[in-house]
Amino acid sequence: MKYKVIKFTFESMDFDPFKKRISELNTLKPNKGNILVAEPFMQDDYFKRSVVYICENNADGTVGFILNEQLDLKLSEVITEELSFDAQLYLGGPVEARSLFFIHRCPDLRDSIQITEGIYWSGDFEMLKELIILEKVSIDELRFFLGYSGWDEQQLKDELKKESWLIGKIMEKDLFNVNSSNDLWKTTLQQMGKEQALLSTFPDNPNLN
Repeated sequence: MKYKVIKFTFESMDFDPFKKRISELNTLKPNKGNILVAEPFMQDDYFKRSVVYICENNADGTVGFILNEQLDLKLSEVITEELSFDAQLYLGGPVEARSLFFIHRCPDLRDSIQITEGIYWSGDFEMLKELIILEKVSIDELRFFLGYSGWDEQQLKDELKKESWLIGKIMEKDLFNVNSSNDLWKTTLQQMGKEQALLSTFPDNPNLN
């Protein structure tokens, strides 16, 4: 996707953001542990201005969770057990949107899948509930989602060719800090570099200037 022509004044800037395509800004691969950041004009109902944390990327495809789509639901509303704390739920994506998923920092949780050093997804949920009840796991070590985001191998490659996604890194503190979710798309772009930071100022409607 090429940038649409929008009227902006670039005062005191030593670069022109329209000279670079998003694919030229992408120096990283969509490996697990990285993030996909939606380009400013994406209008998809699920992925508009989304930040997706990649949990798996292999020959079968890519799996991840949207980090900044908060639901009006808490964990206590979808499970019956009384836990030692409640947790905010997020929409992880359009696939299996009625199923609960989670990422965590619990290396001893059975059946967990390592994403990067110290960060995991999935695992034995019954064991996790026991750990929560026994207060052996804290709320800042967990993040819960309904649904996930999934692409087959060629689908994500095609979307990257169409300039739909920027690829970046995310700090662990932002990954588990639910309070940062509302501004995550904007702050993530601002941390990626000056060209990417400028993208965060674009209106979400390409017809506005």
